[in-house]
Amino acid sequence: MNILLLGSGGREHALAVKMLSSHHCNHLFVAPGNAGTAKVATNVLMDINNFEEIANFCIQQKINLLVVGPEEPLVNGIYDVLKQNPSLANLIIVAPSKAASQLEGSKDFAKLFMQKHGIPTANYATFDSSNFVEGKQYISYQPLPIVLKADGLAAGKGVIICSSHEEALEVFENMIMHRQFGAASDKVVVEEFLQGIELSIFVLTNGTDYQIIGHAKDYKQIGEGNTGANTGGMGCVTPVPFVTNEFLKFVEETIIKPTIIGLQQDNLAYNGFVFFGLMNCNGVPKVIEYNCRLGDPETEVVLPRLETDLVSLFAAMDNGTLIDANIEFNDGFFATVVTVSGGYPNNYKKHIAIDDISTVEANGTKVYFAGVTTNPTNELLTNGGRVFALTSVGNTLQEAVDFSNQAADKIKYEGKYFRKDIGFEFL
Repeated sequence: MNILLLGSGGREHALAVKMLSSHHCNHLFVAPGNAGTAKVATNVLMDINNFEEIANFCIQQKINLLVVGPEEPLVNGIYDVLKQNPSLANLIIVAPSKAASQLEGSKDFAKLFMQKHGIPTANYATFDSSNFVEGKQYISYQPLPIVLKADGLAAGKGVIICSSHEEALEVFENMIMHRQFGAASDKVVVEEFLQGIELSIFVLTNGTDYQIIGHAKDYKQIGEGNTGANTGGMGCVTPVPFVTNEFLKFVEETIIKPTIIGLQQDNLAYNGFVFFGLMNCNGVPKVIEYNCRLGDPETEVVLPRLETDLVSLFAAMDNGTLIDANIEFNDGFFATVVTVSGGYPNNYKKHIAIDDISTVEANGTKVYFAGVTTNPTNELLTNGGRVFALTSVGNTLQEAVDFSNQAADKIKYEGKYFRKDIGFEFL
């Protein structure tokens, strides 16, 4: 197959490496890609939201499989646009429809979907400028802490946990009246705070059948011990110790199956990944959020553990044989540690020189490039808040974390920071 992958982060580098290991992959293009994907595939300078340009490229290069990494093209309707093109009738598209992508694109849509289909989630109410006063009254009577979520896409920054009613009211006003997150916060979901341990479960589906391809525990806060500001993700581990076969079966029965059935009942065309963001509340899982694609950096820990051919799974998703796929996992423990730029997740510098990393892949550690570019002499430079995702496998979780921490120590650039306690509550 000729494959086009859209995106430019660590997730896309991990997807590229995984798909290139398939004997079904002939030629892999990544648009726009980064310095890591350039080492293994052909980068193409292309706007991932220019669907006409993407369609023309797929026709010219005889692309058989299109994999969409980030959320924005999904919510903007790339699946619908390309499916309407008769020249791309045989293109396999790993992306849900625009309507189905509202599960990620609108928190309120997702909540209504869960409510309709009996999927366990936190109690909530939704407000906008038309019922702003009622929203303030509602917040005043809620137990603390209170979770406020911008309804639309806000680059992972639209969720704020407030420890006082005063803070919650201020955030509520900033979101709706002062448009803190632009159009994304024209509508705000006010939600019950769920106490427990967060985890993510990843499913590949064609809207009828599905396969669980992995799960992970992500660490979003910048500081060790889960302190400080939220980030896009500082690391993750898999398998998660409390995710037993019994726990997974319970999640399937109460959350995954009702979601897939809900997609069918609501006529939501879905070909691709469902990211179930869950909270384990004393053994009872509840949905925090849906994403309609793989997470980052969860992809960098989940795909190395998955031993099944990913391209074969995409083909099975398309031809109706996904239910028969044999999903196999590596028996080891995996840990991903993310190195970030100084100042992240707030202001940080770009284009800082990175020392030679050729010695970093010791002990089998995989080095995924996230925010990395090159200068004219092909030297590596930082190009984002999250710079590298380092994934190691070990016989124990402690060993995997140790290997990734050792690799992160060897990465050298000014201002580098990483959390040394990934997986701490399980070690």
